[in-house]
Amino acid sequence: MQFAYGFGPLMVINLTGSAGLAGLSVGMIGLSRFLVAYPIGKITDAYGRKPGIHFGLCLALMGTLTLAVSMQVKSIALFTFGLLVFGMGMNASQQMRIAAADMYPPRLRAQALGFVALGSLLGLVLSPLIVKLAQIYGDYSGTDPLGIPWLFLPVFIIGGAIIVTFIRPDPKEIGMNLQKYYPEHVPAERHAGGAKSAFSPWKLFRHQNLRIAIISNCAASGNMSIVMVLTSMVLAHHGHSLVSIALSHMFHSIGMFAFTIPLGRLADRRGRMFVMMPGVATTLVGAALAAFTSSWLSVTLGTFLVGLGWAAANVSATAMIADHVATEERGRAIGFNDTFAGATNVFAALVTGPLLEWFGLPATGLTAVLLAAIPLTLLAMELSVRPRR
Repeated sequence: MQFAYGFGPLMVINLTGSAGLAGLSVGMIGLSRFLVAYPIGKITDAYGRKPGIHFGLCLALMGTLTLAVSMQVKSIALFTFGLLVFGMGMNASQQMRIAAADMYPPRLRAQALGFVALGSLLGLVLSPLIVKLAQIYGDYSGTDPLGIPWLFLPVFIIGGAIIVTFIRPDPKEIGMNLQKYYPEHVPAERHAGGAKSAFSPWKLFRHQNLRIAIISNCAASGNMSIVMVLTSMVLAHHGHSLVSIALSHMFHSIGMFAFTIPLGRLADRRGRMFVMMPGVATTLVGAALAAFTSSWLSVTLGTFLVGLGWAAANVSATAMIADHVATEERGRAIGFNDTFAGATNVFAALVTGPLLEWFGLPATGLTAVLLAAIPLTLLAMELSVRPRR
């Protein structure tokens, strides 16, 4: 997924010659998330988590091959289609987060989500190596090096699909029978939706804490989308190589995934809000560093902080939503959350390119900072109107 964020803007500029369209790649990722998140949740609520994950991986496989071809034939239309399909597949396969939430009671749920995210570290170790090999082969063969890394991804996608096949039983079945696996578990009263009432996404938004969780996740995702474009553009502008850009994005991804287990454990012990809101604040600081500084070290520190803040917000928000809905509604509930995040990503992509072209990096960075400020302001307003005890 980091290839799409890290190299997508450069691929767009390579194909179109316009920096104003740099946000197209992030926009396609956001649009794909918007299109697929709720429908795939509905499918997995009805048929189980594994079919949804397999379906997503099949789409991702088709998308990555299409992206590789698009760079060789220099087609922006094929690139756009390939990235949309790839994004739909990767976002659909994120039902693995819901599978993890299904398999653990609330006291362990955020930490379980952290374990899933930690698996992405393997990709971080291999990513710069893949890019280096692609660059060497591109220089040798005269092939565009931005298209070659996508040809390595089918190995990982097919391997992931095989692993998912061997999961027994389906995580949804575990979630519906948690007391069988955790005899001490006592099902909590549901505050939003519930097995006995018709599911309505808007019930989630009317619940105060869930509303803050959804907005926080959206703000962190939108902030990160803008910063991912900025990172590639800033480093490329200052003459850094594709390998240097890949390394910078690697540190961003380390922030996203390396600390998810302690963040999840902290959210389980101290509460979801205790981790979520500082996470959003961290994305604000990171966005400012990435946008308003120029050295590789400071930009990389900024993008690392954005990843770290996103991890805290995402793990906590996902766990909070999972806590408040029944297993048979969890796919749709978290899908609803992801749909809103996808819409925010589309907005971020639509404004990033024009802001970059017309007003430069400071205006784009300020937009990322303002996005992160929204949930913090909302929480402050809600706390100010609560009655004092």
